[in-house]
Parts: sequence; structure tokens; C-alpha cells
Amino acid sequence: MVARDSKQTAPLEPRAARLEPASTPIGIFGGTFDPIHYGHLRLAEELADRLSLAEVRLIPARVPPHRGTPRVTSAHRLEMVQLACAGNPRFRVDDRECRRQGASFTVDTLLELRAELGHQCVLALLMGVDAYLALTTWSRWEQLFELAHLVIAHRPGFELDTGELPPALASQTAARLLRDPTQLRLRPAGAVLTVDIPPLDISATAIRAALRSGRSPRYLLPDSVLDYIGRNHLYKELDAG
Repeated sequence: MVARDSKQTAPLEPRAARLEPASTPIGIFGGTFDPIHYGHLRLAEELADRLSLAEVRLIPARVPPHRGTPRVTSAHRLEMVQLACAGNPRFRVDDRECRRQGASFTVDTLLELRAELGHQCVLALLMGVDAYLALTTWSRWEQLFELAHLVIAHRPGFELDTGELPPALASQTAARLLRDPTQLRLRPAGAVLTVDIPPLDISATAIRAALRSGRSPRYLLPDSVLDYIGRNHLYKELDAG
């Protein structure tokens, strides 16, 4: 019989389970960008800082399902986005929707990105309040939560009131809403986060109107984009919206 040491080691206390970050989040920012302007760029830069994003992918839509036909071709809009993003190492221009035929559904883009980046990559779909309020009109909108976090940029002082949302979206929002941005890193998708962003009161519609009437929109968009518009004689036709 083997003698036991009288100084037995105390049993180890079980450690609390610790959640490890899935990956550094990647921001996904889609739009018509007709044309891209400082409002778009500042929102992307602000969210990249606030959420510590590895990068923001700007994805021009070829055929936006919820807007009128863009004033210029997807090739021109893609080129303007590339010019606007040049020199910013955190911005990456993704042309997949410009290459895809048919309507530019966000869910299809996220499915493609998931296939390329893997299921553990943290994706954050960046959008404004108006887009989120209309989310139930998007194609396969409930699947978006399986593919990415939804980050809603809004003006300071705004509160997302689930009582004003369609019932199905209100239920999803209440179950997924986060208060701490750092928690986005703990899982690849599925949360809703609101982030207040100081607004820049700039719109593509106002820029097109200025160009149509011969007024200068300089300082509303990058000079490289404005120069491209001038060289290619864009936005000279009647603008209906």
C-alpha cells in the first residue's frame, strides 16, 4: 500500500468560461454612392474608429432594389468610390455587386462574403436608421442576422424605439440589442448595435442638383471625385429625385 502525502494539493477551482473574440470585425457598407460624398466617408471612418474595425468594405450597388435607377452607370460610380477611398488603408472597395447581374440584394453579398471569409469572421453591416426601419422590406431580411451584426448609425440623442418598428423586426431587435460595442467581437453575427454619429448634412440628391444648375458642390465630396464628374460630364441631365 502506497503512503499518501499528508499535504494534499487542494483541488483546482473550476475556471469560468471565457469568451474569446472570433476575429477583428470587418465593416460592410453598401449603397448607390451616386455620387459618393463626405457624408458616406465620414460615417465609414467614424464607425471604423468606434468599433475598431479591421477594414470597411464599400460596396456600390449595381441595381439597388429600394431606390430609383442611379443617375450614372455602375462603372462610373465604382470608379468614383475607388477615387474617394484612395489613400485610406482601412477602406477597401468591393466591386462584386457591380459585376453581378440582377438586383443587388445585401443577403446575397453577405452569403458570398461568408463563403470567402469563413463562419468565424465578424461582419458588421453598417446602415442608417432609415434603412433599418425599412428592413422588413429587404429580401430574406431575417437571414441578415445569421450573416452579420447590424450596426445602425444615428444622430446623437436618437433612441431606437422598438414600439415604432414592425412587430417582427421589434422582436428581433429586442432580443439582439447590445449596449457595449466591444461585445461585437464575441461572435460572428447576430447582434444589433446603435451608434450615435455626428451628422454631416450632405446628400447625393443635393450634389446632383447643384451640378445640374451649374453651382459648385466643392467641399461636399472629394476633389478627385468632383474632377472625375467634370471630366466625364456626369449629372447634367434632369434629376427627378
